[in-house]
Amino acid sequence: MVQTGEKCVGVRGDRPAGGRDAGLSWSETVVARRPGLASCPFSLRWLSLQENLGRSPRTVQTYARALADYLEFCQQQGVDVAVAGRAEIAAYVRHLHERPSGRGPKVIAMDSGVGLANATLQLHVTVVRLFYDFLVEEGVRDRNPVARGSYRRAGRGERGLIARYRRLPWIPTDAQWRQVLAVAADEPLRNRLMLALAYDAGLRREELCLLATDDVDPAHRTLRVRAETTKTRRGRVVPYSVVAGGLLVGYLQHRRQLTEQRGALFVSQSFRNRGEPISPWTWSKVVRSIAMRAGVPAFSTHTLRHLCLTDLARSGWELHHIATFAGHQSTETTLQYIHLSGRDLARQLENGMAYIHERRIAQLGEVLS
Repeated sequence: MVQTGEKCVGVRGDRPAGGRDAGLSWSETVVARRPGLASCPFSLRWLSLQENLGRSPRTVQTYARALADYLEFCQQQGVDVAVAGRAEIAAYVRHLHERPSGRGPKVIAMDSGVGLANATLQLHVTVVRLFYDFLVEEGVRDRNPVARGSYRRAGRGERGLIARYRRLPWIPTDAQWRQVLAVAADEPLRNRLMLALAYDAGLRREELCLLATDDVDPAHRTLRVRAETTKTRRGRVVPYSVVAGGLLVGYLQHRRQLTEQRGALFVSQSFRNRGEPISPWTWSKVVRSIAMRAGVPAFSTHTLRHLCLTDLARSGWELHHIATFAGHQSTETTLQYIHLSGRDLARQLENGMAYIHERRIAQLGEVLS
């Protein structure tokens, strides 16, 4: 039965002036950042549950942002979240499709760079579905109004609540890669080493920034990627190149001038926080600056991982070996990362057909000669 003692409709609060530095509790900090969450008493309980279950801070923040967006929509429409039905969910989905993002006034095409990205639409719906799962478990609702899986459309097969598009990941051409490297050559030693290791080991942004001095084994030229720093919570050991090894030797000598403390491998060089671990956001800014100066704006921190895994596929690595190297739980995830161009596929087809043709000729010779 639906409980009516607590409604999820309220008045949006104002953000306290002090923010996180004003001695606020965790819940008060979340509400300060996302005032829309204050409209539903169950929202903070659900987010606290996610935090207690060990979700990463980034994940909880992402959930909070998406949930606040839904609650604010319900406020604008005068909808009580606790009793919303499929009609209200459908209205929210339409709102997501029609609402522009900061990148442009409306969606023109999938690759136009404007409107909400398909992954963002999927995220918003997933968070709302998980929130309603919680309300059902708590006895606030009888069922979840957000459709799960896929549903049939007359004469058009099946699809999810939000159509899912799987686009090939962007990777730079050889010319664009050289442009990026030419700009990176003038970067400080730390940034050059980070660029080299990110490509060599196919590291995610967080994995790279959270490397510790004890994770490096110069004798065998390997890195230990700790499970707690990975997205899939799977640790692995990966190699790095001779080039990165040379940069590492020079950087470790430079690092001793910044701090003699063991811990984070990559530390800040600024006077404000000298010797402190750098954040993933700092690394993103570094790569963004390089990309813009190189005239390759699509290049990002994750491009290095895409490029590494694609190059491994091009060089003939088995798919499950690439998945192990990348730390993927499934080879299906690996397939989404690997981008083989039409030229690569044509070359593989040509080589494969040549082998088949030679085998057929050999068989003819064995039987007919």
